[in-house]
Amino acid sequence: MDEKEDVTLKEEETLAEEKAKESPYKSGFLKKVDNYWGVSKLGSSFKIEIFAGIATFLAMAYILTVNPNQILNFDTGDPKWASVFIATAFGAVIGTLLMAFLAKMPFAQASGMGLNSMTGLVIGGFIGGISYSYGNAMLLILISGVIFLVLSIVPVGKNKDTGQLISLREKIFDGMPKAVRLAIPVGIGFFIAFIGFQNAHIIVDDQYTLVSFVDFKNAILNDGENVRLYANSAIVALFGLAVIAVLSHYKVKGAVIIGVLIATLLAWPLGVADINNLLGKNSGISWKFWENFKTFFSFNPDEGGVFFAAFTDGFKFPAKSLFTSIMLIITFCMIDMFDTMGTVVGCATNAGLIDENGKPNNYNKIMYSDSIATCTGALLGTSTVTTFVESGAGVAVGGKTGMTAFIAAILFLLSIFFLPVFAFIPSAAAASALIWVGVLMIKNVKNIDFHSVKNAVPAFLTIIMMVLCYSITDGIGIGIISYVVLSTIIYLVDLIKYAIDKNKYEKPKWDVSIVAIVVTLLFLVYFIVPTSF
Repeated sequence: MDEKEDVTLKEEETLAEEKAKESPYKSGFLKKVDNYWGVSKLGSSFKIEIFAGIATFLAMAYILTVNPNQILNFDTGDPKWASVFIATAFGAVIGTLLMAFLAKMPFAQASGMGLNSMTGLVIGGFIGGISYSYGNAMLLILISGVIFLVLSIVPVGKNKDTGQLISLREKIFDGMPKAVRLAIPVGIGFFIAFIGFQNAHIIVDDQYTLVSFVDFKNAILNDGENVRLYANSAIVALFGLAVIAVLSHYKVKGAVIIGVLIATLLAWPLGVADINNLLGKNSGISWKFWENFKTFFSFNPDEGGVFFAAFTDGFKFPAKSLFTSIMLIITFCMIDMFDTMGTVVGCATNAGLIDENGKPNNYNKIMYSDSIATCTGALLGTSTVTTFVESGAGVAVGGKTGMTAFIAAILFLLSIFFLPVFAFIPSAAAASALIWVGVLMIKNVKNIDFHSVKNAVPAFLTIIMMVLCYSITDGIGIGIISYVVLSTIIYLVDLIKYAIDKNKYEKPKWDVSIVAIVVTLLFLVYFIVPTSF
């Protein structure tokens, strides 16, 4: 083949690729939808995006019932339980719609796990012995959301290449060590898989080793109800994972959804899925949604209303709570910021929706969506609304656009009216999708330079501490601190060597950004300073 033929062949391939990315719809509404989200342009399709949205929702649906339990400290008799459920659903709908139409990314939002537990501790009086009211807690979350939004909007400079303004949050991202940024997707993958293993009881508590594998031996001997239930849950999740893996091997579309649904069918006879949920007979799970709406909008927290509770009784703070309140706001803000950063980097990397520097597409708009959702969630009466790592389930199906988020948002809206249907799908079945996400995201480990100790140690700590600390924020924080400390020590040693013999050694460079130093100091405050005295 001569040079001219080679050029012609490349041009033909380029034209073929561009043609393949053109919308298959020649005119009308569907073409406008396709062009709006860039579905065909990104190599996706309506079918894939719909399946991805369903997969994301199924992986996240547990939050609808878990969130009220966490915030109200498992008091299902609290009159606010149904209201918090509605607030959770509405918060997820609004937050996910922001991702769909503002950021146009395949991510879903809802009240974050960990953050809701912390909200429950604040309300329950477990933070420094100070009992905050429900409205107090919502006001603290609202303030953290406003700060979060300001950080996302306030410009601190311009991009040298594009001339566009750079927000403070984008500056923080750019200043993070590359080793930590590359480790985040891997850590997120392990973290998501670990959540799945725990939700399915494949990994259980152990008084000696903290965690251990589910006890199948005693389950066979019928030694205890919980032992049997845990073993059956593990079987359901592992069966679902096997179905997803086999279907994915044969490139079956919707493999994740099919796997979850088949696992649900197995869960019913094994006693893992409760038919009473579907019938609306269990506490907090009812078909009578209209009664719950009346309570939700009552503007009276004592009667169960949580809508606008931040303004109805949020300003009446307990005595001697000023410092504690400030630290709580900082903590809420830090966790939300770095959890979101880690989640979007991990999921965007897996979807191929990043630029040459590893930054997610539409990064600023993602952050706007997340911070606005936090404020909105607090006004509705729920804990911090944040981007969910379970969005990776939709990305695993092939979701690449805001259409995935739109489908998930619709399902969250429908769940308000059809809660029993979604409550019937057990967390063990959804866990199979989460474990599969971990399988897919481990491939990102190849991008990390483990030959350099300065990169290897922070990357390793970022990955492992996300899982062991059960926190994306803690993993990122420990990774950044270790990078700054190691880089500084190595720089100082090299500087001394250079001062001794300038002919033998090159003048060292300290490759730690000002942003990394500031973030390190913030994390030290986050890790060391008590929330209350």
